[in-house]
Amino acid sequence: MRIAQIAPLYEAVPPKLYGGTERIVACLTEALVELGHDVTLFASGDSDTIATLAPQRDQAIRLDPEPLKSDLAAHLSMLHEVRRRSSEFDVIHFHVDLLQFPLFGDIAARTVTTLHGRLDLKDLPEAYRCWPQFPLVSISDHQRRPLRFGNWAGTVHHGLPAERYAFSPRANGGYLAFLGRISPEKRPDRAIAIARAAGLPLKIAAKVDNADAAYFREQIEPLLADPSIEFIGEIGDDEKSRFLGDAVALLFPIDWPEPFGLVMIEAMACGTPVIAWRCGSVPEVVDDGLTGRIVNSEAEAAAAVAEVAGYDRAAIRATFERRFSARIMALNYEALYRRVQPARGVEALRLA
Repeated sequence: MRIAQIAPLYEAVPPKLYGGTERIVACLTEALVELGHDVTLFASGDSDTIATLAPQRDQAIRLDPEPLKSDLAAHLSMLHEVRRRSSEFDVIHFHVDLLQFPLFGDIAARTVTTLHGRLDLKDLPEAYRCWPQFPLVSISDHQRRPLRFGNWAGTVHHGLPAERYAFSPRANGGYLAFLGRISPEKRPDRAIAIARAAGLPLKIAAKVDNADAAYFREQIEPLLADPSIEFIGEIGDDEKSRFLGDAVALLFPIDWPEPFGLVMIEAMACGTPVIAWRCGSVPEVVDDGLTGRIVNSEAEAAAAVAEVAGYDRAAIRATFERRFSARIMALNYEALYRRVQPARGVEALRLA
């Protein structure tokens, strides 16, 4: 198949530091190429891929030091270029929410749109009703609940390259881990309370967006005075295996309808169990009693620490490989591409 992958321009593909959507686009793109497809990646110019890169901006928006820039202009310019080249592809796979809908309505049958964010926002239902012809992909079944009427082609869980994460047969660090982003809905305050109750140190590796700077300063920073709580800051892919692998468990105490939660499968890839709140996609991702525990309170979470410390970490890694590898994700998307475009025929969707 000739496939175009359309990534957001906020981060490089893969991202240099934090960035869930762009990381998944990178993993999917690489895995599709390895399956024999001809893939073109529309992304920022500082992206790194084995596919054909179609650079749309000199560098990712978030790390661009230029203070005056327009993310809307950058994305519209990219969509114009994708439209201009649309005849070159059998499938155009968008990862930019619904921004492309007004421009691609007449060829919607040749597109797939994966929605990576929360869908319980005001204005979204009206917008999706305007363009019902676009096949949509959810990243968890729970994610699609606010838009049950959508033209859902399927659910494809995220996947990551197994070789990128080193398996750790034991928790050498003796600490609990929190990885991701400092924000009220991610509940780092709850993670701190759980670690204190469990009597273990907590290491926090997370970025602080400008929008969350006040929350970090006023609500989280005072809690860091406790010497058992260590704030590391944002880390890259090359640091995650050790950070997660040395942890007794990953704490994922979210307070919002998480569409997927990539950090959970990053921990599993290292053999590290997950203690996660029963919220959003969590019950679809965590195999309760095998790869972690699903909890409803801080007391349950603290009690679960001693239990998961005895879990078979090799079984956790094996579950990751079976359910959440990049190859599994790519095979699921490959099947979906073929399923949503039956009218184009087998010959039109031949392998490159």
